[in-house]
Amino acid sequence: MISHTSVSVKDYSKSKELYSKMLAPLGYALGMDLGEYKAAGFTQGGKMDFWIGEKDQPSVGVHVAFAAESQAQVEAFHNAALAAGATDNGVPGYRKEYSPGYYGAFVHDFDGNNIEAVWMDPSVQ
Repeated sequence: MISHTSVSVKDYSKSKELYSKMLAPLGYALGMDLGEYKAAGFTQGGKMDFWIGEKDQPSVGVHVAFAAESQAQVEAFHNAALAAGATDNGVPGYRKEYSPGYYGAFVHDFDGNNIEAVWMDPSVQ
């Protein structure tokens, strides 16, 4: 099990706002803002398991998939991300080629990282 993960970003303030908005539909909130270090931790269910931090050379092409609790959450994540400035990398939908019941949506953050929300539909075998 992974304890936490992080993504390096070029513009801390802009990315903190993006991640705050796009992760909110998944139940995440800004849990720690270490402005002096240009780092922020996001928490959900009492666990601070996702971080961003500003670096001269940001992460590029990293893929992080967040678990959603429903199809509606996946769609809300995608809508919130696009409204906050992320770019579409895959509209919400079933991805049968991944596995039965795999319902996901993908966006690129400002640095080109592939951020996903996924829900496994238990009614699809």
